[in-house]
Amino acid sequence: MSLLPLYQQVEHQEWIDIPSGWLQGRTVFGGLVAGLLAQKALSVVNDAAKQLLSCNITFVGPVQEGQAKLTAEVLRQGKSVTTLEVRLWQADAVQSILIASFGAQRESRIHVQNLPQVPHYPQPEQLDKTAYIEGLMPQCLQQFELCWAEGSYPMAGSKLPDFGGWSRFSADLHTNRDMKLADLFALMDVWPPGVLPMFKTPAPASSLTWQITYLHPIANQLQDWFKYKVVTEYAEHGYSTEYAYLWDRENRLIAILSQTVAVFA
Repeated sequence: MSLLPLYQQVEHQEWIDIPSGWLQGRTVFGGLVAGLLAQKALSVVNDAAKQLLSCNITFVGPVQEGQAKLTAEVLRQGKSVTTLEVRLWQADAVQSILIASFGAQRESRIHVQNLPQVPHYPQPEQLDKTAYIEGLMPQCLQQFELCWAEGSYPMAGSKLPDFGGWSRFSADLHTNRDMKLADLFALMDVWPPGVLPMFKTPAPASSLTWQITYLHPIANQLQDWFKYKVVTEYAEHGYSTEYAYLWDRENRLIAILSQTVAVFA
């Protein structure tokens, strides 16, 4: 199931067709939606010298399969940084919003490398892959392969949140090719919220906002493995706040992620 035709729609037209096979409960998988917004932003910036620095995504309402409209507005275009907003519309209503900043590298004498400690996990080939069970798992999970390396599985009734492991696109469903930024957004969002291991029974948990700080531009293939770890900072009154980190297989930190999640348990 190639995503490239969908990305081409995003680049060349306002209206797109979101394909089947990507549902997450009653909405289209948020990682795919975020990736489409990012792809639109890239096509509007259209400047190889300006790389994504950071973005904020708000999931306003549920996105459905089928037709959707993407609109983009450049908020400011400076010499070094371009900031823009992209919106996804369905049924004449805004369902998702991305605000992103793209910047060119500049000379600087400030250098800080206060990075999080890289977890030492067994290689994905040494771990069991999470089996997709139709009807019991979100439909979108069939698009990926996950290997848990730390922490409990969702709905384990654990006293502690959080986990870590490896993920990549399914080698059975996706032909290997150069990875795009939109692919990375989808892959980063495939892991569930960090509090899900504390659930005793299935219940919804929905991302409200997602912030991405993009540190190391990818030069990877679609079937390459990435290492992930999530840390929950606070959960109370039906909402949780968490940070997560994504490394490539060479332990380069690719992105720092922050989410606010609505918890219905």
